This record gives sequence, C-alpha cells and structure tokens, in this order.
Amino acid sequence: MSTETKTDELDCDIDSGCGAVDIVIKPRDKDLGGFSVRRSLPTKERKMVGPWIFFDHMGPAKFAAGSGINVRPHPHINLATVTYLFEGEILHRDSLGSYQTITPGDINLMVAGSGIVHSERERPEVTASAHTLHGLQLWLALPEQDEEIDPAFYHYPNRTIPAVDVDGVAVRVLMGSAYGQTSPVKTYAQTLYVEAFMKKGQRLTLPDCAERAVYVAKGGLRLKDTVVPEHAMVVLHQAAGLEIEATADSRIALIGGENMGKRFIEWNFISSRKERIEQAKQDWIADRFAKVVGDEEEFIPYPVN
Repeated sequence: MSTETKTDELDCDIDSGCGAVDIVIKPRDKDLGGFSVRRSLPTKERKMVGPWIFFDHMGPAKFAAGSGINVRPHPHINLATVTYLFEGEILHRDSLGSYQTITPGDINLMVAGSGIVHSERERPEVTASAHTLHGLQLWLALPEQDEEIDPAFYHYPNRTIPAVDVDGVAVRVLMGSAYGQTSPVKTYAQTLYVEAFMKKGQRLTLPDCAERAVYVAKGGLRLKDTVVPEHAMVVLHQAAGLEIEATADSRIALIGGENMGKRFIEWNFISSRKERIEQAKQDWIADRFAKVVGDEEEFIPYPVN
C-alpha cells in the first residue's frame, strides 16, 4: 500500500515504559480517503523493530455498495511488503503480472528488490455490496546484500500457516519460528511475526528475539507494570521469558527479528543508501518503472511538498 505521506509527517504519541518496556507507541488515526489507518512504525523515536520498518493497521473500514479500497499503482524498492487481513479482501496486481485475491488468514509477500509497482483494489463482485476491510500491512527492510534482488511475489493461503495452542492461547506463526512451529513464508533475515488470540486473564510467554514489539489490534495487555491499551504497540527490551497478560479478550501481533542497521525512507521507497532512493524517485517521475499488468492507466504521482 502507498504511504501517501512523507515519514516526517507521521504523528505518534510516545510514552516511556519501565523494566522490560522500551516505549509504548500510540498511533493516531490517519484518513487515507474513506478508511482509517493507524501507523505505529516508523516514528521519529523508533524507526524499526528488527527488520520491520512500517506497520499499518487499516480499518475496520465499512464501505457502502459501489465503493471500496482503490489504491492506484505505485512503486517500491529494497523492501518486502507483508499483507494480512482480518476481514474482507484485496485484489493485488503488480508489474510482474501477479493477480491475486488476498483473503483473511492469507499471507501476501511482495518482494520489491530492485523495483516493483503494484496496485491494491477490490473485485467488482466485492464492491457491488456493502462490505468491510480490516487488516495489517507491514514492510520489511531487506538485508543490504538482498536489496537489489529480482522482484518476486509469493502468496501463502490461510491453510498453510501453522497454528498451535499455547496453554490455551490460540497462536498462528505467520513468519519465522516460535512455539515449536515454523512458517513456510520466505524470509531474508531473522524475522518473527506471530498472531495470538487471548481471553481476558490469559498469559503468554513471548518467544525470545533480538528485537520485539507487540501490537494490540483488539483488547488490552499488561506487561509487568505497563498497561498497553487497544491500538498501541509496546516495544520491548531484550530479555528472556517476558510474559504478557490480557486485560480483555485480545487479538495481538508480535513482530521482531535481527537489527538491520540504518535505513532511509522517503514516500514508498526505503534503502540503506540515500542515493538509491533519489534514483528511484527520478525513475518514477520519468515513468521508467514497469507498468502493473492489467492496471496500466492510473498511477500515484510522486508527492509534491
């Protein structure tokens, strides 16, 4: 999905945590035209958690018949996008010729590498009726040696994602390895992405990871002396055996992985090199990127300050 803004326009409240907690990020809602997005990463105080450099919670957006999500073609470089829906569906098209409907529980991994263009819309069969769209979209920074790999697209249906019961807590291992399960989703560095459904009062010990954060998509959590409300992200210090407790019936996302070093971000481009972003910017303005197959007519212009 397109950011539609520069990173220095992001506006999040940061609260200091204590003990195991680094910071608690409370993103403010942003209207992207008909639906709201809560952006937890990046912020001025925290750019990344492991390889994760972008974290959006979209919706739940309720669309009347005849309307829906309609993100025009836009480019990416040196990253991978990860789309995961709770409700609704998105139609993904890209410049490789991929045409894929994303439905709840699937993982869509689009590897931009040296450059890709994609659009996110909805099928006419969906927009014909009132419907809801709700989910998460994240970006991964690729390791420096992989930033310019050939672009690729991978789709993992819901049924292929491992699920496990951890002391009564329903857990899905979306990427990486945790709780004795390993996801089939391709990774390029140590990467963790886990979903859990917790009943009020349930506890869950978090898997160890170099860098970690937990986002509360629904409900609320307590971690030692820190209360994490709905729609907040808690970034954690590196410590073994951290345990969270649900203060309400909750749906959470745990992200993490190895530190990737410094990255630059501007609009939809991220890279370890500023000059690479400038090149991508000029290539987009000059129409040198490949077109989205089957969606060649429209595009999102590079934003003007």
